[in-house]
Amino acid sequence: MKFYIDSADIEEIKQANAMGMVDGVTTNPSLVAKTGRKHEDVIKDICAETGGLVSAEVLATDADGMFSEGMELAKLADNVVVKIPMSDEGLVAVKRLTSEGIRTNVTLIFSPIQALLAAKAGAALASPFVGRLDDISTNGMELISQIRQIYVNYGFKTEILAASIRHPIHILEAALIGADIVTVPFKVITNLTQHPLTDKGLAQFLKDAEKVPQ
Repeated sequence: MKFYIDSADIEEIKQANAMGMVDGVTTNPSLVAKTGRKHEDVIKDICAETGGLVSAEVLATDADGMFSEGMELAKLADNVVVKIPMSDEGLVAVKRLTSEGIRTNVTLIFSPIQALLAAKAGAALASPFVGRLDDISTNGMELISQIRQIYVNYGFKTEILAASIRHPIHILEAALIGADIVTVPFKVITNLTQHPLTDKGLAQFLKDAEKVPQ
């Protein structure tokens, strides 16, 4: 399973990359806004930091606007994937961008039918939002399982990018189900290495090492 970092903070991305945890990056307007920098400049810097795919989101909501923005975003770097929201207009833009050889990531997916539509439109990635479904007392991981089954049934090449990941259990369940990718905030990535038994074992090793003759 591939790990993407969900961030527009170049320092976070560099730290995660040093750990070998960046197969790609997802961003959105909210994350980019926190940097206080121009959208295009942020995307260029991120693309330079990783050889993996970088999802850059359009701001328009109409098909023509999303298509035009997507074409411009794709010019920023070879590893840009144009992030398009799920909607009727979004699917039109995805189909048009795909016909131009531009990879797309359909975001804000909350049902298996939406994921099916994204795949039929030609999306490279489909992003179901797990945590937001959990927030409304719905099993977000059941959505991942349903999408996986549909894609296997019909041989779709669209990759499942599990998004809105809140904690390590989400990552474990996504891996067991067979999600292709998880996109994870930096604070969750840093939690993955931690375990109380690891801490206890390391403390014991260090204590015992002090007894070794120098």
